Amino acid sequence: MQESKDAIILKDVVKSFRKRTIRGEYTTFKSELVRWLRGQRQSRDASLITALRGIDLTIPRGKTVGIIGRNGSGKSTLLKLITGIYTPTSGTLEINGRISALLDLGAGFHPDFSGRENILINGIILGMTRAEVRARMDEIIAFSELGEFIDEPVRTYSSGMYMRLAFAVATHVDPDILIIDEILAVGDEHFSKKSLAKMTEFKRQGKTIVLVTHDLSTVERWCDLAAWIDGGYVRRVGKPSEITTEYRQAISLAEAQSAAFTPPALTEGGGALPEVHAAVPEVEAAPPVRLTGLHLSTSEGGVERELSPEDRMEVLVDFTSEGTCEDVEFVVALKGADGQLLYGTSLRVEEPRQLPSSGRVRLVLERLSLLAGAYTLQVTARAAGGSATESRAFQVGATEPEQGVFRPAHRWVVESSSPSVASSQPTDVSPRLAGGGHR
Repeated sequence: MQESKDAIILKDVVKSFRKRTIRGEYTTFKSELVRWLRGQRQSRDASLITALRGIDLTIPRGKTVGIIGRNGSGKSTLLKLITGIYTPTSGTLEINGRISALLDLGAGFHPDFSGRENILINGIILGMTRAEVRARMDEIIAFSELGEFIDEPVRTYSSGMYMRLAFAVATHVDPDILIIDEILAVGDEHFSKKSLAKMTEFKRQGKTIVLVTHDLSTVERWCDLAAWIDGGYVRRVGKPSEITTEYRQAISLAEAQSAAFTPPALTEGGGALPEVHAAVPEVEAAPPVRLTGLHLSTSEGGVERELSPEDRMEVLVDFTSEGTCEDVEFVVALKGADGQLLYGTSLRVEEPRQLPSSGRVRLVLERLSLLAGAYTLQVTARAAGGSATESRAFQVGATEPEQGVFRPAHRWVVESSSPSVASSQPTDVSPRLAGGGHR
């Protein structure tokens, strides 16, 4: 049988929960027994809460997929279906590979058992043998950084300690698919970087990662695909930068209109309700200036590969508008992995001019001068009638053992203070430009 190229396949999946409203009055065992003997039952009103409404979603093997959406839109329910905690009310769900999940903090841990005992239990639950778990025990403990606390009951752990233990177990049981539901948000900066490095290693190994998060910058720079869940439906699936841009626009419009964020998934009734799907306002009308393409290009082609600090990069922005652009402003922002602005500039400030009704704007960066890390370049076209934004992520690799964010143009000079060589010329040591090349 040919192995499927897709890790997870959902077809027309619906998940409903039965809601019961019991008459609010105090009862005793005696009164309940008398009522039962008389053939009287407490009145119960049953209705359905439909959390997911016909989900069609395919997650390719080896891809990292970010799932975004408002609270109550059905994201966590979707993950619990994938991990087998819930079963679909209808529809089909196919999983190809061993799943490891990080959902609710501390889920699956017994509070009275030690961290070491919980590692053994969880490893067995996730499909490993006792011998396999014991063989990886030291590695898991070292990664969790719990030290002597590993032999203490987990009920004594802080939320951060819970998270570190859960992440260490989930990522060291050799899963094919890793499911993460916002759990990394409770980690400190050190462990967050360590966790990201571990998940980057997973990506290189061809593992499938499904991540639910409200951090849109993480989705843009780290995910291969993004899925927007809204009101129990999959609203859009596509490139992370495109999906997050539309999502931000919808949220901004809802905030501007003071729209209440009532969770659509809590609407009663099992059918697909059109008004529920429209609970998030549609994306606002196209602004006067529209971005029709954003491309990052180097002398060797695209930016799919890992770039180096000395690369020359062009930012190519295709646009179209209604008539000539007299008041348009193109703003470029370069951001780091943490979302911090590293550099910003504007066409209006540097090169004020009237633009044609359609065309291309090119920003040429003669040398990146960036050190190793993940970066996002965001372009915004602003005009009186609105704005449009696009962003692209890229990666810069390490070429020298340097620290910081950028590499300025520099060279080393060594001068001797010895009288015998006082007349000697200064000696240049490893002269280099910002890109590391020799002069």
